[in-house]
Amino acid sequence: MRRLALFLCLIGLVLSCKPKQTTVASTTVDRRSQVAIKGNWTITSVSFPGSEYFKVTSFDIADSKCFEGSNWQFVSNNDSGTMEITKGNCPQFSSKIKWYVNKDQQFVLKFLDAGEKAKKERDGYILLLSNQTQESFQLIDKIDVGGKLTSVVYQFKKNNVTK
Repeated sequence: MRRLALFLCLIGLVLSCKPKQTTVASTTVDRRSQVAIKGNWTITSVSFPGSEYFKVTSFDIADSKCFEGSNWQFVSNNDSGTMEITKGNCPQFSSKIKWYVNKDQQFVLKFLDAGEKAKKERDGYILLLSNQTQESFQLIDKIDVGGKLTSVVYQFKKNNVTK
C-alpha cells in the first residue's frame, strides 16, 4: 500500500503541472457574477476532491498549497486586480492580473508581467466559477493526471474590512 501511495505521488509530481493555455473563451461578460467578486479575497484552501496524493504546481508559479492564504484583489469595473503569495516556505510572488467571468461561468485569468499590457499577454487560465455567494466562491481548474481529468478547487473567502 505504501508503495502504491508513493507511486501515485510520483505520477502526480510528474504529470500535474498544467501549462498556460492560449485563452480562447467566450468574451461575453456575466456582469452579475463579476460584480459579486469585486473586493479583497483570500484563498482559504486548495483541494483535490477524490485524491490528496498529488503535488500540483498552480499557474506555473508555485505548489498549489502555497496559494492557501494568498491575497487577491478584484476590481470589476476594469477587470483588473492583484494577487500575492505570502506563505512561509513558499516563493514570494505578486502580480497584477486581468480577469473576467463569462456567460458560461468561466473565470478567465491572466497574470501580467511588469509593464506588460493584457492584450499583449496571450496566455492565461480558464477556470470554472462555482458555488458563488456574497462571502465565498470557488475556482475549479481541470488538470490531466495520467490521462484522467482531475479537479483542483481553490476556495475563496471575502475579507471583511471594517472601518
